[in-house]
Amino acid sequence: MIERTAQEYQLVIQNCKSLFEKKTRDYGTAWRILRLPSITDQIFIKAQRIRSIQEKGVQKVDDPIRDEFVGIINYCLIALVQIRLAESTDMDLPFETLEPLYDQAAKETFDLLQQKNHDYGEAWREMRVTSITDIILMKLLRVKQIEDNQGKTLVSEGVKANYQDMINYSVFALIKLQD
Repeated sequence: MIERTAQEYQLVIQNCKSLFEKKTRDYGTAWRILRLPSITDQIFIKAQRIRSIQEKGVQKVDDPIRDEFVGIINYCLIALVQIRLAESTDMDLPFETLEPLYDQAAKETFDLLQQKNHDYGEAWREMRVTSITDIILMKLLRVKQIEDNQGKTLVSEGVKANYQDMINYSVFALIKLQD
């Protein structure tokens, strides 16, 4: 079962990376102007839209929920890349420069998933997509609080771990939506 999850996970990340590459080639790295709280707010908007559609049962804009989960993954990976590039003032980065940073952030997040899946098993497979959405929103509220506290925590994980968890939950949601 864990091998199946690894394969499904990698396929989702490949699709997300493909879209990230295309958007980078279309728009460049305009997102480099965003501070982490702005990225967090972009993710929040996407998660809130998913929840709104789930609650209403209908949507008026044709963009599928799947695309919003992909957006959450890519914005979380952008946040992780921004954290790595915190000291850099380069605003215009070619995809070839970003690709290893994207891949490294995705790999670290996948490694975290494997560690947690070892301890929790495949419990996420029994979850509802609506619960996954709620957990992502909770993680976002945590990140916002940490950001409002200038990154200081007493006993809690920092923003990086929360971004990674949101990636993993979004991957789970996409896998579940395929089934």
